[in-house]
Amino acid sequence: MGATIRDVARAAGVSPSTVSRALAMSDLVSPATIERVRRAAASLGYEPNPVARGLITGRTGNLGMIVPDLGNPFFPGVVKGVQARAREADYAVFVADTDEDAALEARLVRKLAKQVDALVLCSSRLTDDELRAVAADVALVLLNRKVDDIPAIVPDNADGMRQAIAHLAALGHRRVGVTAGPVSSWTGSERVAGLRAAARTAGVDLVELGNFAPTFQGGVAAADIVLAAGVSAVVAYNDVMALGLMNRFAARGVSVPADISVVGCDDIPLAAMSNPPLTTVAVPKEPLGRAGVDLVRRLLEREEGLTPRLALDTQLLVRGTTGPVRPG
Repeated sequence: MGATIRDVARAAGVSPSTVSRALAMSDLVSPATIERVRRAAASLGYEPNPVARGLITGRTGNLGMIVPDLGNPFFPGVVKGVQARAREADYAVFVADTDEDAALEARLVRKLAKQVDALVLCSSRLTDDELRAVAADVALVLLNRKVDDIPAIVPDNADGMRQAIAHLAALGHRRVGVTAGPVSSWTGSERVAGLRAAARTAGVDLVELGNFAPTFQGGVAAADIVLAAGVSAVVAYNDVMALGLMNRFAARGVSVPADISVVGCDDIPLAAMSNPPLTTVAVPKEPLGRAGVDLVRRLLEREEGLTPRLALDTQLLVRGTTGPVRPG
């Protein structure tokens, strides 16, 4: 049988109620007593009952995380980062998948907000106004999305797109296509904006070919449109779409990169396993999740001078799907 609160109280020489207040970091207990109680609890292997602790602190010890599609290999990496950091902070994480459905996301937000201390929304499909309303009701951190002063962790999409265009321009590509993702995707809009700016600087003609599902089949559907556009290279919304493009190109006898170069985004595990391996703009997925939980903790502690937004570096990984433009 595990140690009880009374065992900790005896070891620390205080009352059980003092142990409860000390472990809740109450202002009613001196720092010296808090430290003594924590040492006693650690030596006995005592873990507070989460329900009892919640009654004292007003906290559940739970975080809610909502993602658009766990079938997309990008999101499990972010979830893994959230869960790892949450474990270190003694939080449990409830994870929900919206299947790219904004209405379902809104319903899940309403349900989870009543059961958690904070919500982490990754690549949210809600509108800005809907997210402001959520932030007014529950502690909220956004990943892969920016809205006003809501705390957020985002990848530096603009620099990633700059790296991609600079790489293609150096290979001689002057007409580059882009297959964008869902219209509601903030990340997609940021990437297209970054490509536009980088293309202007590099003297590259950027051909915007439309919005497609962020899936393998979305890439397959986009491939014929890419080929009809007469571009020598294409940047896909994400790696899954890029793999779909390559699949259709192969079916039509179009060689990558000899006939057309392909760049993806995200660096999912499959990107390095394709044939040829996919050139991609890597997003730090697990660091994104870990940083999100760090921001949650600071938000819940009402830390002064809280930086509401952090941009994480992205990196172009040059592999086998990009090469020099074919002469003539």
